[in-house]
Amino acid sequence: MRWAVAAGLFLLGCGLCMAQDGPQQGGYEIQAWGAGGHSVPGGTKDTSVANAGFRFGWIITGAHLPGILRGRFEYAVDAVPLFLVFQPANTAYGAGFDPLVLKWNFERRGRFSPYLELSGGTLFTNVNVPTYTNTVNFTPSAAFGTHILGAKYNWSVELRYLHISNAGLATPNPGLNTVQVRLGIGKFWRGH
Repeated sequence: MRWAVAAGLFLLGCGLCMAQDGPQQGGYEIQAWGAGGHSVPGGTKDTSVANAGFRFGWIITGAHLPGILRGRFEYAVDAVPLFLVFQPANTAYGAGFDPLVLKWNFERRGRFSPYLELSGGTLFTNVNVPTYTNTVNFTPSAAFGTHILGAKYNWSVELRYLHISNAGLATPNPGLNTVQVRLGIGKFWRGH
């Protein structure tokens, strides 16, 4: 086990020695990610969420805005084939799709490429989420994170606020608010 951990840290360190360019106008992003978090006040209590998915993004613009706000706009979509909601009554298994991911990639600072993100999509589960509501929900979220650019791949780490609600499709509609930590591995590449 110690050998595997040491090898993983070595490979991570090698990947960070040389950095890729980061987001560039006309380029693309691919990423695999996983996240988990727990409910916060303002909705259903004592609930945890874990999910994993894939992203494809398009960097739409070149650098805009002055100073520390300078960055590039990216549009992306997320496929979420694994979505688990651990509720007091049961565990819900589901999948989702986020067709609207709006991301502002700030200018790169060394190996770090910070970003802000707003996204929204749907979640379909095998049981009601929250309990006694609906199996179809909507998932708006906001995130702040950074890419850590490596030679071929980049890691990302972010803090995400995720709201799960049926938007009035069923009554009651208590909603579920979580704060998640999300980790990803991906790649930026330039378009032709």
